[in-house]
Amino acid sequence: MEIPTSTRKFLFLSLLLWLALPAHAQSPVWRVEKNTNLMFIGGTMHVLTAEDYPLPTAFETAYQQATQVVFETDLAKMESPQFQQYMLAELRYSDGRNLRQVLSEGTYRSIDEFFTTRGVPMASVEVFKPGMVAAMMAMVELQRLGLAGTGVDSYFNQRADKERKAKGKLETAEEQVAFIASMGAGREDEMLAYNLADLENLPALWQSMNQAWRSGDLRRLEATSAIPLRDDFPAIYQALLVDRNNAWMPQIVAMSKTAEIEFILVGALHLVGSDGLLSMLSSRGYQITQLQ
Repeated sequence: MEIPTSTRKFLFLSLLLWLALPAHAQSPVWRVEKNTNLMFIGGTMHVLTAEDYPLPTAFETAYQQATQVVFETDLAKMESPQFQQYMLAELRYSDGRNLRQVLSEGTYRSIDEFFTTRGVPMASVEVFKPGMVAAMMAMVELQRLGLAGTGVDSYFNQRADKERKAKGKLETAEEQVAFIASMGAGREDEMLAYNLADLENLPALWQSMNQAWRSGDLRRLEATSAIPLRDDFPAIYQALLVDRNNAWMPQIVAMSKTAEIEFILVGALHLVGSDGLLSMLSSRGYQITQLQ
């Protein structure tokens, strides 16, 4: 069965969101209130370009009011040399297998050609699990096109460090690595084949997703990405969005009861639909207002 184009777009671009209407009135930042307590939640793109800055002004509004910035994970730890070594070890096959053994011959040859034409030896790729290979494919092509700049999370992580603003996290760096390691398990060939096909349309896909994010158009993101993913790749949908949102919710509720004002930054797809954080908070009696 052929996977719908919208699902294929998600499988590629979800790595950037880990996420077309012109940006005008709305933004990807929401004010969350209950019982006089206040917090902000922002949907992010993990990779942007220099042209994407300055960010929508709502980000600055929330950041200035916040006493703490909360990220998906500990970004400083993720970037440390020690953790990089741990991550590379976890994302490699450790049972004697390699990528050639889990992919069809045709898919393997196509991926080999992709990396070889971009100056990356396949020998340095095939030792990794498919989730890591998908991320490598995305970043190699984004860098080639000049699109792999600082994302929202890194930007505010750097600012918080420089300005000595308190930081928090929703999950450990080890948990994020575990998700990448298990991504596409059982459907590795299908996932990588469709990711590879969508690389040909990367500039148009990037522009569409970027504009939908910038304008905070969650309905568009849900219709084109989350719903097809749920229908065609339910295991990835469950692990990437539902399970993590459910794990984060008790922490977010606890934060909302403190005197501090948190600015929570998560990939934009964590906010869409009935499984999204905003809907979950609304059902718990929180007042949700999209900043303009």
